[in-house]
Amino acid sequence: MKLKEIEKWPSSPSGLSMNSGSPRRSLSFLRERRATVSISDPEEKANGFARQHGPKPSEVYGFVGSITTVIATVIYLVWAYTPEPWLHSVGITYYPNKYWALAIPAFAMVSVVLGMVFYLGLNFMVTPPPTSYYTMFDEHSRERSVLVSSVEGEEHPIEPISDIGIDQINNQMFGKAL
Repeated sequence: MKLKEIEKWPSSPSGLSMNSGSPRRSLSFLRERRATVSISDPEEKANGFARQHGPKPSEVYGFVGSITTVIATVIYLVWAYTPEPWLHSVGITYYPNKYWALAIPAFAMVSVVLGMVFYLGLNFMVTPPPTSYYTMFDEHSRERSVLVSSVEGEEHPIEPISDIGIDQINNQMFGKAL
């Protein structure tokens, strides 16, 4: 192509000229052009196709869940803090004992704390001690294989995945042993 032909190229839809000195820059122009291309049918947009579908179900479930949580919290707080004669005067006579207003949250908090302690204890039980051989090696460990080529100039294949020995790591990090 000649320089005059390049200058005659039409501009991109975004108004940026396609002739630039850098290939990277012209690729970014192409990406911008591709991003603005729409493959949807114009008749669907005219009929309000996108507006007919409404919100996603997850948005509706989240909204309903948050409203339900707020209402349940308000009902719980009214039940827990309102004196019984006031509830009777309003006509509310069937409700749980006030003991459960403190017992259920206390049981829930103790259960969460005991669950965390139990989980931590299980992790300590399955962790090998620091002096164990299994802190460095397990059933998935692989020794490094040594490939020796017999001919000079021969291409070497990529080595298979293997673990680096602890002695090699110590030598790299701390230098040779004294």
